Amino acid sequence: MRGNTTPADNVKTMSITSIAQKLYFVHRQRDLEKHLTLGAEMQRHVLKSLLERAEDTEYGRNHAFSAIKDYETFCLDVPVNDYESLKQDIDRMRRGEKDILWPGQVKWYAKSSGTTNDKSKFIPVSHDGLQGIHYAGGTDSVAFYLMNNPASRIFDGRALILGGSHQSNYNIHGSLVGDLSAILIENINPLANLVRVPKKKTALLSDFEVKRERIAQETVNKNVTNISGVPSWMLSVLLRVLEISGKNTIDEVWPNLEVFFHGGIAFTPYRKQYEQLIPSAKMHYEETYNASEGFFGIQSDPADKSMLLMLDYDVFYEFIPMDEFGSEKPTIVPIWGVEKGKNYAMLISTSCGLWRYVIGDTVQFTSTNPYKFIITGRTKHFINAFGEELIVDNAEQGLAYACLETGAEVSEYTAAPVFMDGNAKCRHQWLIEFAKEPEDINRFATLLDKKLQEINSDYEAKRYKDITLQPLEIVKAKQGLFHTWLKQRGKLGGQHKVPRLSNTREHIEQLLKLNSTSRTLRSQTQEG
Repeated sequence: MRGNTTPADNVKTMSITSIAQKLYFVHRQRDLEKHLTLGAEMQRHVLKSLLERAEDTEYGRNHAFSAIKDYETFCLDVPVNDYESLKQDIDRMRRGEKDILWPGQVKWYAKSSGTTNDKSKFIPVSHDGLQGIHYAGGTDSVAFYLMNNPASRIFDGRALILGGSHQSNYNIHGSLVGDLSAILIENINPLANLVRVPKKKTALLSDFEVKRERIAQETVNKNVTNISGVPSWMLSVLLRVLEISGKNTIDEVWPNLEVFFHGGIAFTPYRKQYEQLIPSAKMHYEETYNASEGFFGIQSDPADKSMLLMLDYDVFYEFIPMDEFGSEKPTIVPIWGVEKGKNYAMLISTSCGLWRYVIGDTVQFTSTNPYKFIITGRTKHFINAFGEELIVDNAEQGLAYACLETGAEVSEYTAAPVFMDGNAKCRHQWLIEFAKEPEDINRFATLLDKKLQEINSDYEAKRYKDITLQPLEIVKAKQGLFHTWLKQRGKLGGQHKVPRLSNTREHIEQLLKLNSTSRTLRSQTQEG
């Protein structure tokens, strides 16, 4: 009878998820409520903590951290930095020097897309940063999900987590460089491996083609309840799982799948494809803002596309209004100085040793109570539809090389992603107005593509064996096309310029329509 149930019986009926919720997440969920009213206070505490812990580092001594008592002094004593200004210190850290930007020896470095002068950036990831930023963000993502979905059974099955790979750093014992995801998997709590798939060895494979196949084989018969990763990479894995299983939808393979924690690139272009692959009404999507430099935001409310800025991690935030970005003395404000609806470039100071670091992302606040925001883009034109992080400098170098080798001359251009065509192919589309056309447009495309791979490691990875990105496409523009387009928009002369790279197809579609008489020439670039 119901009235005769024992405590043991109750335990049996409880799910593993409900037990985990009570043991690990309830307390943190209460703490998260402080974001509603104590944002500024939390950030002041974070700044004080970071300065105190780093005051005996070389950077801390050089900038008198021990004498900084408030935010105003911090602004006066510590300069704004980009990767170039910290590069020398980071390279010394990579070679084993201690107490440079952060106390002790930092052994892990997240490899990210490069700057003007380098193919790759190497972002330090300290032990403190792992625990106090990256893993904290992962834990809170689950905490918010459980708050919004109290009937969840997420821990009653397996988590499919995609990771990258890593390699030795300057042959220094125990020091490695690689994708942030690989760093996180390598250092994860061993208990997490009990509920995670695939095997660690598989997750860290460097060859994505091999990795995708093994992941699909290892997971197709598992009870997967949640998936985490970059949408473009995950989509490729899910399609292979369907092929192996012979099923039509993913929820036929994994009937208990309930959530996709995603970040890294915009999800909008992929949402429709995921909804077709996973038509289940119980499927949820939660966006996160995580990068090599840190974990910054979580979609705390599924009905609101904006994300909550995480203010009690080891990250102190500052913001530069984009209309002042690049000026000699721009206005810089902390979190308590931001305004809704204004576009900001974001600066961070972290327990990984990044000080007043311009991360390159732009954000706009939708609320200041709590502090919620959307990512609006980058401080520079870019394409990051598939994790390739192609910047204008990459484009200029690639075009210059292709022109040099073919004798061509480019007068105007723009480029944007093709998210998926009728044959399920993703690629970059370049609309180029030539002052002098190359004799062989396919050779020009091949040279451009190869140069982009040479100078941008993220683009190179996405182009590997055409798995994520197909060879780029070149569309020849009619003479005067861009002039006509700008004229139609009332933007001839002055500071008005053609957007060289765009993460959306808004501009290129307008141009293509205007260029409707031109013919599309698809490159036939081959690997090798």
